[in-house]
Amino acid sequence: MQIQQNISLKPYNTFGIDATAKYFARFTSVDEIEQLFDSPFLKENEHPFIIGGGSNILLTLDYSGLVAKNEMHGIEVIKHDEKYVYVRVAAGENWHQFVLYCIDNNFAGVENLSLIPGSVGASPMQNIGAYGVEIKDVFYELEAFDINERQVSTFTVQECEFGYRESIFKRKYKGRHIITSVTFRLNKQPAFNISYGAIQQELDKMHIEELSIAAISRAVINIRQSKLPDPKEIGNAGSFFKNPTIPQSQFVSLKKEFPAIVGHPANNGVKVAAGWLIEQCGWKGYRKGDAGCHAKQALVLVNYGDAKGSEILALSTEIMKSVELKFGIMLEREVNIL
Repeated sequence: MQIQQNISLKPYNTFGIDATAKYFARFTSVDEIEQLFDSPFLKENEHPFIIGGGSNILLTLDYSGLVAKNEMHGIEVIKHDEKYVYVRVAAGENWHQFVLYCIDNNFAGVENLSLIPGSVGASPMQNIGAYGVEIKDVFYELEAFDINERQVSTFTVQECEFGYRESIFKRKYKGRHIITSVTFRLNKQPAFNISYGAIQQELDKMHIEELSIAAISRAVINIRQSKLPDPKEIGNAGSFFKNPTIPQSQFVSLKKEFPAIVGHPANNGVKVAAGWLIEQCGWKGYRKGDAGCHAKQALVLVNYGDAKGSEILALSTEIMKSVELKFGIMLEREVNIL
């Protein structure tokens, strides 16, 4: 395993931020992960900063330590039963390519999660979700390298403690584990989920006569491409903020003042559309220098060229302040800040 010095991280984050890592390495196996922790470039008790697809991070500073990119690859069907097929996927695999693999093999369950950027290893960390489906719905188990114990541990769905864009790896165990593989339990017979958002409308536009997971995937891709900027063209990390959940009583009060407010029932209240809140505060399409709020989707902050991470972070702070002032709701960033 080669360790490089003074490497630009611009190619390794979808925001396209030009931060520098003092040391940079790639790992493809658990053995190489163990080698990282024996590196002479690490200070005592220091851990490497692990990146995958770089689709959920905002780099605001150069990194003075070791950045390590997960490049573990491989997809393997490990078992079947009457209803399900179990597929183990190495953490460094591209998420969307894995979805396409499932569609090609008629493994159902992840088609609604098409075109989400990032790697497979990142998917359970924040319980990624879209169009009525979350990782927890198809998750079986994962393996992760325990930094403290220097060994690989297995986590079940219950042990991951999944929540809305949350898992135990973002809270109690933040920074302690490096996910090495994820095993998914996928359906042999699809249970189509087309009730969320505009999927049915898109299927109608596509003149789909016989529903399939491939058709749903194509519809989701079409919708995402129409609403969200391609990181290869405009730097971004997808949704920058979580949709906040507020008490029912607060939503009722806001509904009286703002009749058009968008909200959906949640387990412990009402989940409000953060994009709508941001748009009502006048941020949609806003741009200052190369940092901005996307013209089609206010939930997406963008780098139009050479924005610094600190500029995008400052913009997000201003957005959060304005939403709190207008609606009394504190937004929470979904993107990890470094």
